[in-house]
Amino acid sequence: MSDASTPGSVTITLDGTNKSSRAPLVQASVGPAVADIRKLYADLGVFTFDPGFGMTAACESKITYIDGDKGVLLYRGYPIEQLAENSDFTEVCYLLLHGELPNDAQLKEFSHNVTMHTMVHEQIRNFFNGFRRDAHPMAILCGVVGALSAFYHDSLDISDPRQREIAAFRLIAKVPTIAAMAYKYSIGQPFVYPRNDLSYAENFLYMLNAVPAEEYKVNPILARAMDRILVLHADHEQNASTSTVRLAGSTGANPYACIAAGIAALWGPAHGGANEAVLKMLGEIKTPENIPDFIEKVKDKNSSVKLMGFGHRVYKNFDPRAKIMKETCHEVLAELGIKDEPLLDMAMEMERIALSDDYFVSRKLYPNVDFYSGIILKAMGIPTYMFTVLFAVARTVGWVSQWKEMIEEPGQRIGRPRQVYTGETNRDYVPMGSRG
Repeated sequence: MSDASTPGSVTITLDGTNKSSRAPLVQASVGPAVADIRKLYADLGVFTFDPGFGMTAACESKITYIDGDKGVLLYRGYPIEQLAENSDFTEVCYLLLHGELPNDAQLKEFSHNVTMHTMVHEQIRNFFNGFRRDAHPMAILCGVVGALSAFYHDSLDISDPRQREIAAFRLIAKVPTIAAMAYKYSIGQPFVYPRNDLSYAENFLYMLNAVPAEEYKVNPILARAMDRILVLHADHEQNASTSTVRLAGSTGANPYACIAAGIAALWGPAHGGANEAVLKMLGEIKTPENIPDFIEKVKDKNSSVKLMGFGHRVYKNFDPRAKIMKETCHEVLAELGIKDEPLLDMAMEMERIALSDDYFVSRKLYPNVDFYSGIILKAMGIPTYMFTVLFAVARTVGWVSQWKEMIEEPGQRIGRPRQVYTGETNRDYVPMGSRG
């Protein structure tokens, strides 16, 4: 049990003993204070048990803040709505990495440095021939990004600030190129080299869609939509993949291996595959007329049917990214002349019914960013198996920023979570011939 002690600490007392431990409170600049329990085992001989680490702060960070109850997402203190409306992805990358918005000269230099690293070593092309054509692009992305450390030996010394900076540029610049190559490989088309005259989002769309046989012009509305998707997914505090990057990085692993670990964690359908799950759900419903019956199954505790794209583990209010994605969704569909898109019609009807149903309203199950982003990507002609890959492209800068912050933290320690062991003890070995 615990009770408030002097301001700035809490006292934790072990029931049935006279043992207690004082845990200093670490004050956040915004959000709840955190009890520092590092002396708990020494004082009381116990650890804490927190499956999923939902109540445990494993690090200090100045990068991203989320208030799930109020529906707030801040990058370096700036509301995500302001950045999505007024900024672009390259500027957001600079902000996440450096902590401040750049001036004109800084942004120009940063954009130039990213652009100059978009090409990959020509020998990396050979990696793709080792994959089957039907290999999932996330498998390719994970493998090739991890292999970058075999090519760029001059940016592996994580104790050197300059090498960390070069590695950051390379990862932010090359992951879209590798992602586009993975897509082209999956559909049997030739790889498309990046172009230095295009913006980050424009270049990514160009590498995904262009072919050598004809000129490809990037639609500015679609480029803006892609840029917003990248901005909205750039970072999201200590989620599963970001925590994986930090845990891998705490061992001193090179940055390319750490980002590959993040890609592997993001691949899970409970994390990066959520927008793909939304489209799958809508496809299974088939028509708007089937939505009421589907909603009833969602409410049924004995049913295994789940409503995808609504609610969020962190946000207990409206996802601040969802409003921006909803507006962007309509912009894209209008630009492409899609007026009667069945999936969008079902999505809008699903939103209307769910938000007017007390079952969902009382539980604050509002549409999240995945509810709309999947529809946008589908309208842009991007197949569902590429959705998580695009998520990885956006999140790379967040992973790199978090990794860089961790490496530069004084007294940084290797991650080593504890466990509650519930297995057998003190068993005697039985020789093979004597086993039943």
